Amino acid sequence: MKICDVIVVLSRPSEAGNVGAVCRAMKNMGLSRLRLAAPLIGDEQEVIRARAIHAADVWEKAGTFDTLAEAVRDCTLVIGTTRRRGRNRKRITMTPEELASFLKDRPGPAALVFGNERTGLEDEEIELCNIASHIPADDTFPSLNLSHAVQIYAYQVFKALAPPSEYAVKGRWVPLDSSSIEVFVRKISDNLKLLGFYKKIGREEQERFFRDIFSRAALTEKEGRYFAKIINKAVHLAVKKP
Repeated sequence: MKICDVIVVLSRPSEAGNVGAVCRAMKNMGLSRLRLAAPLIGDEQEVIRARAIHAADVWEKAGTFDTLAEAVRDCTLVIGTTRRRGRNRKRITMTPEELASFLKDRPGPAALVFGNERTGLEDEEIELCNIASHIPADDTFPSLNLSHAVQIYAYQVFKALAPPSEYAVKGRWVPLDSSSIEVFVRKISDNLKLLGFYKKIGREEQERFFRDIFSRAALTEKEGRYFAKIINKAVHLAVKKP
């Protein structure tokens, strides 16, 4: 599935400000397909656009349907977001991260359905869904704002489905893998040997120590090179010293 196959469906939304905030949350994460099923908001265009900020285009292209059944009719998969469990509310549920991973190998389009701000999805609406999903939250206050919930799902979907080039960031932290760590450990121990280390046994033990430390520290390649240069320079200065 591609990120463009994911459709956010708001069932019976009642607050225009929330709809605008949902548009912004979606556009932040590359989602552009919004549908409203039986919306309870009036003609509050200005409120929606004000909350959407620079994501008004998501609202302008949104589809409106009389019922949830009509809004998801063309979807191969319908996911209902709900924190409530019950006899008629699906026995298995996925977290946003699990759901996003599941969608990667599925064909689209898929509808991600959110219920009314106050009541959530009703039992009849959940029956229209193939899968249930929930956001883990503290039991003392598990109800999330609609746009916040959409943002959490949108973020996980973006990470799972968007091409890596779309979220690559300069300076992104990528820890050294085992083979790279082994190269740096060898360089460091070779230099230490020049200083007179390992005249007796001990090199293997110290290499294991370096390996474990570097792995737990999750050094980047740049940090590994910098550390190796420090040791190399120390050896160079020591060798030159009369």
